[in-house]
Amino acid sequence: MTIIFYSFYILRTLPKFEDMLGLKFDTPASWAKIAEQNLQQLLTDHAFAEQKASASAVSLIINFSEETELVQAMTEIAIEELEHFQRVHEIMVSRGMTLGIDQNSAYAKHLIKFFPKGKDRKTNLINRLLISAVIEARSCERFKVLSENLEDKELADFFKDLLASEAGHYTLFLGFARKFEDREIVDKKWSAFLDYEAEYMKLQGKQALVHG
Repeated sequence: MTIIFYSFYILRTLPKFEDMLGLKFDTPASWAKIAEQNLQQLLTDHAFAEQKASASAVSLIINFSEETELVQAMTEIAIEELEHFQRVHEIMVSRGMTLGIDQNSAYAKHLIKFFPKGKDRKTNLINRLLISAVIEARSCERFKVLSENLEDKELADFFKDLLASEAGHYTLFLGFARKFEDREIVDKKWSAFLDYEAEYMKLQGKQALVHG
């Protein structure tokens, strides 16, 4: 099933998408005000987040090249995420901003720590898919907060336009994890991972960062 189909499905079911994401902590609307006070930081962080998402998809292609369906899906995601990076950068340029310097993602580093290091190839693939799934889910949730609370209409509309895509990516990554491993095993790990992610996010919301 293509990314386009997933995006269309999510768009049609948008009012219920919070339930679909399954996240266990909701970002308060007040975070959007913090973000709006430092758009340079927000947009720079967002741009690099899209770039990293594209690179991560390419990495999955390289490391699991024998999984044809995964390779096809990751190719679409890599292209789409890079297009999102381009759109963010164009907005920045139009506002007289420069991209700035990328900062290491404390969020991503924290997520990686949840999974013990190992050499089992399938387990590593499942873990990477779940990390990508939760990052996309949280991005989608944060973009919804921005779309509903930013006073800047151009940016509010821009983030709203990204919702279906981010939710579609989340669905795809989680779906592949369930494809490569027994669903009961994956869902148990996913639930615990969401608890872990939620505890971290409860302490965030103080910076103009997509996941901070």
